[in-house]
This record gives sequence, C-alpha cells and structure tokens, in this order.
Amino acid sequence: MFVYNGAGVQAKRTWVIAPDAESLIRRWQRLIEAPADQKELLFHATLRDGKPADRHIRSVVKEAIPGYQPNITPLIDEQGQCLAPVPYGFRSFNRQWIIPDIRVITQPTAELWGSRSDQQIYLTAFLEESPSSGPALTFTGLVPDLHHYKGSFGGRAFPLWRDANATAPNFPPKFLSFLIQRYGQAVSAGDFLAYIAAVAAHPAYTARFQDDLSTPGLRIPITADHNIFADAAELGRTILWLHTFGERMTDPQKGRPAHPPRLPQARMPRIPAAGAIPQAPTAMPDTINYDAAKKRLLVGQGYVENVEPGMWSYEVSDKQVLLQWFSYRKAHRERPIIGDRRTPSPLGDIQPDHWLSEYTTVLINVLNVLGMLRDLEPAQEKLLERICAGPTVSSEELRVAGALDVPAKPKRGVQKPVGPSLFDHANDL
Repeated sequence: MFVYNGAGVQAKRTWVIAPDAESLIRRWQRLIEAPADQKELLFHATLRDGKPADRHIRSVVKEAIPGYQPNITPLIDEQGQCLAPVPYGFRSFNRQWIIPDIRVITQPTAELWGSRSDQQIYLTAFLEESPSSGPALTFTGLVPDLHHYKGSFGGRAFPLWRDANATAPNFPPKFLSFLIQRYGQAVSAGDFLAYIAAVAAHPAYTARFQDDLSTPGLRIPITADHNIFADAAELGRTILWLHTFGERMTDPQKGRPAHPPRLPQARMPRIPAAGAIPQAPTAMPDTINYDAAKKRLLVGQGYVENVEPGMWSYEVSDKQVLLQWFSYRKAHRERPIIGDRRTPSPLGDIQPDHWLSEYTTVLINVLNVLGMLRDLEPAQEKLLERICAGPTVSSEELRVAGALDVPAKPKRGVQKPVGPSLFDHANDL
C-alpha cells in the first residue's frame, strides 16, 4: 500500500545516541581529543574478519545526511565541533538524541532524513515478526531507529510523506482518489494514516487477530462505510497527536493543542515536594517500581503520584514502555553482552552523573501520553468491531481499480517497498 518503506536508522554504534544532547557533545570532544592510537577503540568501527569495515576513523565519506553539508575530513583528523544533536525516534514513546553526522552513522537511510519535516509522521511496525501485545504499530514525528517499534527484531518505517515539503503522499497515486470516489467525501493522506492508527494502534487489534498475525505482516480492514471511516480518521488523529507528543495533528478546538498532551488536572501525574527525585550524584536513581495501592511510580528515592496501573503496565509487543524508558536513564545503563558481541565503546560511559530535570519533564510527558492512550482503547475496540461487522473494501476491488499500482519508475531517492506491503493482505482478516 505504501509506495516506500525502509529500514530505520542503523548507527552501528551506540555512543552516537543518548537521552540528553549534552552527553553526545562530551562524547564527541572525547573522541576528537583522544590520541590517534585510541580513536579506533573509541569510535567502535564495525568489524569484518577482525578489521574495520564500513565507517571507521579513516573513512572519507563524500555523502551527507540530507539537510546537512558533506564533510570529507576523516575523523582521525577532525578537530571541529560536534554537529548539534537532533531529537531522534529511538523507541516507541522513548525519544532521544542523535549526532546527525554521516561519518558516525553507518546506515542513516537517506529517504527518512530527506522527507523529514514538521508535518512528517513515520509509522513503524514489524514485517518479519508479529506483534504479541499492545499496539500493532506505533508512530513518531522524528526520524526513527531501526528498532523503533519494540527495541529488537528490527522493523520497517513507513513515512506519511515522500518529500520534505509534505506534498507527495506515500501512497499509490490512485489510492486516495479511489477512497474519495468510494466514500463521496474528501480523504487526505493524513486521514488515511489516522484511520490506520485508530484501527491497529491498540491491544484489541493485536489480541483479536493474534492467530492471523502468526503469519507476519499486518492486514488492515478498510471499511466501506464513509461514516465509519470519518469516525475512525477523527479518532486516529488524536492517536497520532499522542504518539507524537502533541507535535502532529494539532487542533486546539478539538482538544489537541500544540504542546505535550495532558490528562485532566485531577488525574494528571505529578511529583509532590516530598517525592522530588534527588539530583545529587549519590542519589542517581537505579530502580523503578510501582506501588499499586498508592498509585505511585517509585523512581529511586523519589516518586510520581497519580500514576494509574495502565500507565505502568503499558507495553509494546511484551516490552514494558516505562521499564525500557528508564533503563536508558538510570545510574547503571550497561547492556548484557549477548553471544560474541563486543564490549561497547567507552564513549558510552560518558553520561550524566545525576538525574536531569529534563528526565523528569520527559517522564511526566510519557505518563500523560500513556494514560490518554489507555483512555482511548475502549473506543478503538468498539470501532474495530463496527468495521469488522460491516462491509469492507476488498483487496481485489483495490487492485482492479488500480489503487495499489505504484509508479513504474519511482523518483530518485524513492524505492519500491522491500518485503511484503503493509496492506498485501488487506481484508484477509
């Protein structure tokens, strides 16, 4: 269904990504100021047969990430400042920062960077594995990591737009016009992405079709009822607004202001004076737990009140979002070495020695988003029931109408989908 889908960014080294921008700048300085005989170790090149391959400190990279100027200086000779880190779609509901320098990112996926804008939304989902719980797909307004959806098994990224001007929808040329004719009403690219969000970005979809999903590849039922489609698109716009932390699909008149989403005051997570998370190095949090009786999220020696059970238990394909989020911000962030994997670069050890106030801000944002998504799940489940109980648009009807035909010669920088399309089995459910 999408004209283009691609793998998310693969840096091939963990030190170029961090929950705070300042750590990345410090890591860069440590790298360029290191003696020449230490830079290879710090850079952590990909090895092939024991020798550096792909990116390494002597690489002369003539390309650049779209939106940035090329820099052919090999890192072993680099003395300049770090490019300003940019927000990055690291994991579902776990936004971090990345150094946008192609010399330190082995596979940046230029198509994703080239279509980046303040209107872009990236859908991320498994294609070779199947979701086991939670939403079957997630969204971000930031360029996504290869493992954005869950944190393992990779996945694919499906941009809403194929260009940075948000003028070329990433759907086959005749698809939206087919829907417009079928429904007798306007249907935009954003409307259809919102429809997908309403239908599949919740646990009832994943649970209902678990047996069908044993064959990887998501199948999305497309309603033939224009009223149901309109209802789904409206609900889906709120889902997209939440997944992008209030940066996309904004509409203050419909309760979607252009700032981080917030629950009603009475239910809003908050940190009282007595629960303040200490910022002293000696009190850097290393544990996170939940007190169900008090509805408290316990973060080291501090705590957050008004944390509902659904926020704490929210997961994406068996990955508990808050546990995963905290694991990248706690005092000890070591990851287990699996198999014959090498020890990560020492640059990764450069991180804050105390809990940052920005961590608290982001945590409150995440809790509000998860709580509001939980509130919408019953409506999404009822909507899915309505869609499946009524008439749907068949794959054959789409194909006969040419609505699935993609351009024979895609524009430069755009490739045909790799692997099965998200909609190869539309309505097989």
